Amino acid sequence: MNVVSIDQRARLRAYLQRRAALHLYELGDLDEFFWPSTRWFGLEDRDELHAVVLLYASPGLATVIALGDADELTLLGELLAAIRGELPARFHAHLSCGLVDALAPHSVRERRGLMRMVLTDRSAVGPADDPQIVPLGVDDRDELSAFYARSYPGNWFDARMLETRQYVGIRDPALVAAAGIHVYAPAEGVAALGNIAVAPDRRGEGLGPRVTAAVCRSLAATVDTIGLNVRADNAAAIRCYTRLGFAPFAEYEECLVTMAEDR
Repeated sequence: MNVVSIDQRARLRAYLQRRAALHLYELGDLDEFFWPSTRWFGLEDRDELHAVVLLYASPGLATVIALGDADELTLLGELLAAIRGELPARFHAHLSCGLVDALAPHSVRERRGLMRMVLTDRSAVGPADDPQIVPLGVDDRDELSAFYARSYPGNWFDARMLETRQYVGIRDPALVAAAGIHVYAPAEGVAALGNIAVAPDRRGEGLGPRVTAAVCRSLAATVDTIGLNVRADNAAAIRCYTRLGFAPFAEYEECLVTMAEDR
């Protein structure tokens, strides 16, 4: 098989859509806004792609995404090993379990298991609107940023996502809960929930499920596949999302990788 650099979105879309729930973030990065920050590598045979790795050059630390089914892991490992010289010295990585060894020699920190869950029962989020839910938009940027700083420190929040109008909150009278998206790509039919948080002194009141359900109801009008990431060891959160109609789809690892200097 040959290692190739890919710059045709249509070709990538055809490959990624075969497992849209697994590749939510990669499909989102086909959007015109994110596309210029991406580099794509593939393993092909007779013009057919058998593995794809994304390198996303974010303003901070770059991110590498290499996810696949069990029968793709060997080929993904071969692809990662082949492109080691193209990767930055340090980067975040989202890797199917077992793939981090393909980057050896390396140093791995902040390693944790994540689970991708997908909304399979849309009826569980309810058909009715919640009267306490309020939409959050660009005018709420400062308030929402301050809320996350208090309630979800270290959370990744890109305020530009407020332009999607897929963020909601509950005020009492200040914000006590909020939820939104990390990925919203209606052209690709996918979305990934994110930035779900509840004020520390209001946890245990069911506010998180309410804002999460509201975002799901909104997204259901424009996308086919709705997913989210949760720590694989967070049993309480997994139970909560299961009650909202989500089902486990795949497990993978998130880590910080530092490559050896003598590559």
